[in-house]
Amino acid sequence: MPDTSDLSSAVFAKTEIGQQEIQTRALGLSPLVRRILVLADGKKKGDELAAFLPSADGIQAVLRQLLSLGCLRAEDGGQAANQRATAASESFFTDVPGLPPPELRSAKDNEMARNFMVNSINSIIGQQMRISLITDITGAKGTEGLRSVYIAWQASMADHSMGKKRLSELTEKLFKVL
Repeated sequence: MPDTSDLSSAVFAKTEIGQQEIQTRALGLSPLVRRILVLADGKKKGDELAAFLPSADGIQAVLRQLLSLGCLRAEDGGQAANQRATAASESFFTDVPGLPPPELRSAKDNEMARNFMVNSINSIIGQQMRISLITDITGAKGTEGLRSVYIAWQASMADHSMGKKRLSELTEKLFKVL
């Protein structure tokens, strides 16, 4: 994966979308992701925000998710950190061994990936518990769109006890069609 160290040293602040998300909860963020959004105050660096997660390992994915959703902006080294986060999110799938380029996926593969993601959310987390995520998954256009919502799917699954236990198995199955 590309170097994302700027995410640890950058200072994060909420955007207008982030402020709105705190009020409306429209994006259906997981509790841990929402916690980081609430705590991003334009003063704390990424590594300081990591202290508020059960495992500091997940801060990079959480920050990339919030940046890609437009909820946060990086203030120190801002543009470089924002660009790196976007590039890291986009290139994540190029670093996964055996995962073909998006242009090699068919519409049938995309539909299978879409169904897998929705069904796993509904069966493990509970039907309609992540409505905005399901809406994002079903509305995703093509392979790139589905891959862009993968991080939110992964975070939601990791925040649920059963999802966390089965995450590697589910990810392996999903990557066969994603």
